[in-house]
Amino acid sequence: MRKRPPHPEAQIAALYRQRYRAFVHVALGITGDEHSAVDAVQDGFARALSRLSDYRGDGSLEAWVWPIVLNAARNVSRTQRRVEGSRHFELDCCGSRSFLESTDDQVRSVVAGLPERERLAVFLRYYADLDYQTIARTLGVKVGTVRATIYSAKEKIRVLLEEVPS
Repeated sequence: MRKRPPHPEAQIAALYRQRYRAFVHVALGITGDEHSAVDAVQDGFARALSRLSDYRGDGSLEAWVWPIVLNAARNVSRTQRRVEGSRHFELDCCGSRSFLESTDDQVRSVVAGLPERERLAVFLRYYADLDYQTIARTLGVKVGTVRATIYSAKEKIRVLLEEVPS
């Protein structure tokens, strides 16, 4: 069993400061609402801090934190669905300067319509700038599955955008 790196609390705090926007963008892909995404990221980091004894030091701390934040976002999303009765997936949200706001409505709509695994893989790759191995660990799948998932998502996006009249 490997020893944890020194001062993991400080490392989590640094990760939060450095990668906050990436975590929020990906959580937004799950929750569909910026406020809920922010809540999920904060909850995920709080859970990570409370579970530091589970971090064994194999792999990066960021790769260990990602699934915790994604699960927090899924929990927030499930709670929203129970409270609201249905899911309204809106990626055009309150003033964040994200890729989704810098692209047109057609792209936002197509990305929002992807199945969750494809949407998450796209967000983790292109928002969070994670490598395929880290995405695989985060999603609990093999690297080949990540490659296939991202390829499939990109193909769906391409086909759907070609179908939309300009």
